[in-house]
Amino acid sequence: MNMLTVDGRLIELDQDGYLKNLADWSQPVAEALAQQEQLQLSPEHWEVLLLLRAFYDEFQLSPANRPLIKYAALKLGPEKGNSLNLNRLFKGTPAKLAAKLAGLPKPTNCL
Repeated sequence: MNMLTVDGRLIELDQDGYLKNLADWSQPVAEALAQQEQLQLSPEHWEVLLLLRAFYDEFQLSPANRPLIKYAALKLGPEKGNSLNLNRLFKGTPAKLAAKLAGLPKPTNCL
C-alpha cells in the first residue's frame, strides 16, 4: 500500500499514486504529491488544480485532456486553456497529472 506523510498524517494512495480518499486533499497534500513528481507548484498550477476541483464538483468526474482543455479555455481564457500551456505545466500529461495533484480520481479514459 502506498502512503504519503503530510504534516504528520498518513495519506493513503492507490497503486498509481492517486488519493484513495478524496477528502484527504489539501494544499499541503497537493504540494507533497507535486514534490513526488519533481514539480514545484506555481500560481499557474494552482489555477488549474482549483479549476479541476470545480469541474469535479460540477460533473463528478475527472476530465480527460480534451474536456480539460475546453473547460480551461472557457474558464481561464484561450491563452491559458490550450494544450500547449497545459502540457508545459503538467509535463505532457495534463489530465492525469493535474487530476492526481488536485486529489481527484484518475480520468477513466487515460492509460
